[in-house]
Amino acid sequence: MRSSRFVRIAAAAVGAALALSACGVTSNSATQATGSGNAGSATDLRIMVPNTAGGGYDTTARVAAKVMASEKVTQKQPEVYNLAGAGGTVGLARLVNEKGNADLSMLMGLGVVGASYTNKSQAKLTDTTPLAKLIEEPGAIMVPKNSPYKTIDDLVKAWKADPAKVSVGGGSSPGGPDHLLPMQLAQTVGIDPTKVNFVSYDGGGDLLPAILGNKVSFAASGTGEYVKQIESGEVRVLATSGAERLAGIDAPTLKESGIDLEFTNWRGIVAPPGIDDAARTKWIDALSKMRDSQGWKDALKTNGWTDAFVSGDEFGTFLKNQDQAVADVLKKLGLA
Repeated sequence: MRSSRFVRIAAAAVGAALALSACGVTSNSATQATGSGNAGSATDLRIMVPNTAGGGYDTTARVAAKVMASEKVTQKQPEVYNLAGAGGTVGLARLVNEKGNADLSMLMGLGVVGASYTNKSQAKLTDTTPLAKLIEEPGAIMVPKNSPYKTIDDLVKAWKADPAKVSVGGGSSPGGPDHLLPMQLAQTVGIDPTKVNFVSYDGGGDLLPAILGNKVSFAASGTGEYVKQIESGEVRVLATSGAERLAGIDAPTLKESGIDLEFTNWRGIVAPPGIDDAARTKWIDALSKMRDSQGWKDALKTNGWTDAFVSGDEFGTFLKNQDQAVADVLKKLGLA
């Protein structure tokens, strides 16, 4: 099997977001967010998820909200709100327009970085206030239980024979992790990425029915939102894209299978532009307390996430680097 290394897009992780109401009105608790140094005093926080329920962003946000409440980081559980559309850029635009709203933040990741280019969004993640990168997660190559592909080698053989016939579904728009993984996989095994038949879904919640209903030949995504279906056997994992095998997943890595590729997705949390230093510090302190809690450690294990916490300016530098790296890859694919 032909083997080559494409650029490794992501190396760190992320995970929760706090955001806006359905009407988008700024909460009156903004003064609370800036007035006290006690993270436990935070109230009326909302988590905006920029895609549909059931996907990786949604799962991360809901887990984070639950842990923040159970570990007393916040006085009550933050409200989770979905604002889907255009690969996450509808939510991104809303966030950027909420300048100075200290109660608002957004769960985001590699997918939103890519979508901001492929959807030609005027709003960019570099316009936001970086708070923290929380988790990383390897991707997985998955098929429904009745798929003819029993191994990753079976799939690659059929894919190379007729790339247009073998469709791949992903829970992100072009430029997101579920798109970049099969594109890099194709190039690594000797398939022209421009010939890949990629079908985009707006989050894992929309991708799952497509997998179960045989709407796509295979899927490329993280495993966190498909744990129940993997455990029941409804979804089979052919390979994972991390450096090591995923605990609880009976599948080899791509490297073990002779494919010289590692790929890791990440998720993080950002706030609107223009929040003051006290509010930014309060958010970072609250997220740090969540990250150090036993509840979050348990959640990492349950969901197959890897802790990769960095915050503030360090996360800001990471975001800038990711933005440039994704832009470069998309230009090579003719998508940006």
